[in-house]
Amino acid sequence: MSSTVYVAGLGVISAIGNNVAENLQSFELEAAGIGDISLLDTIHCKKRPVAEVKLDNNELAVITGLPADTSRTALLSLVAASEAVNDAAIPNLESLRTGFVSANTVGGMDRSEHFFIDFVKDKKRGKLRNIFDHECGCITEIVADQLGIRDFMTTISTACSSSANAIFYAARLIKNDMLDVVIAGGTDSLTKFTLNGFNTLMILDDEFCKPFDENREGLNLGEGAGYLVLVSEKVAKTLLNKPYCKLSGYNNSNDAYHQTASSPDGTGSYLAMKGALEKSGLNPSDIDYINLHGTGTANNDSAEGIAIKRLFEPDYPPMSSTKSFTGHTLGACGGIEAVFSALAIKNGIIYPNLRFETRMNEVPFEPERKFLKGQNIRHVMSNSFGFGGNCTSLIFSEI
Repeated sequence: MSSTVYVAGLGVISAIGNNVAENLQSFELEAAGIGDISLLDTIHCKKRPVAEVKLDNNELAVITGLPADTSRTALLSLVAASEAVNDAAIPNLESLRTGFVSANTVGGMDRSEHFFIDFVKDKKRGKLRNIFDHECGCITEIVADQLGIRDFMTTISTACSSSANAIFYAARLIKNDMLDVVIAGGTDSLTKFTLNGFNTLMILDDEFCKPFDENREGLNLGEGAGYLVLVSEKVAKTLLNKPYCKLSGYNNSNDAYHQTASSPDGTGSYLAMKGALEKSGLNPSDIDYINLHGTGTANNDSAEGIAIKRLFEPDYPPMSSTKSFTGHTLGACGGIEAVFSALAIKNGIIYPNLRFETRMNEVPFEPERKFLKGQNIRHVMSNSFGFGGNCTSLIFSEI
């Protein structure tokens, strides 16, 4: 049994960059990836800003080697997962027990939407392959096949906490000596289905989102993928490069308050953070940075803020929502933000919460406004709180 799980590799693609280096550069330049819809054919063009990855499917196909008519969800996944595997550079990987635990919420819905464009016009038109195997698990299988992973694969879909739960499940597989290496995280692409659904909930902002601001109006949807390569102590000793950090704590809670809303008193958020701290053996005062779930909706930010006040009062660590850069990437956000958390430890950085102006009335703290270098970041908490009250917190720690 491995008592410690290490982060050996990172991979990410988002609206602010196609790899880890480009994402870091965008943070330092304080350049958000949110803008007008350009790739998705929708009635919301010029009305609802989103955070699109800046590559179309043809360009993603060239990078991945997959056909261009593969679901965008899988294309994004393979880009980030491949970068993470290459970054880890694990010697003799093929001889190790390796798994792929991937999360998503939309599956291949984009291919289904393409099918129905032709089908509604003529019932004899439309390519049936566009609606075959578009469930969430199919996305994982496509990418696992490309990565050559045969030992273990599974899919997690728990709304916005999906890929955080994938990471924490992967850690348990390693700790219980079922696997040596796990590529874990998640992916999601923008679709009409998702955009229309969130529009119906009336929680989209017509402007660029302002997480944790008193005058926030809602979220901006985004897309992307983020993966960590988690390894056992045994494998960590063979690495050519020092691991980024270790996954020291994790916890999932579910307050089951509402299908699409957090409990006003932040019960689920509080229990997730408290449980992760207990798992890690740390105190609230040990956390040097919180990557907030911070969607920009009235309910979510208030619930998360109240929970943080309850747990951390009176001393609050620096915190920010990186969704002010990437938008809310739904099933991918836990994975993407886990990558950002690991980078914060390795590089000693804190990310800014863009467009913040006014402190929320219900809390005595506010998020960081500027990109900070040279910080002593030993422990980072990353929050991912989903629909149905499914809340997960991860804690990453220096080695």
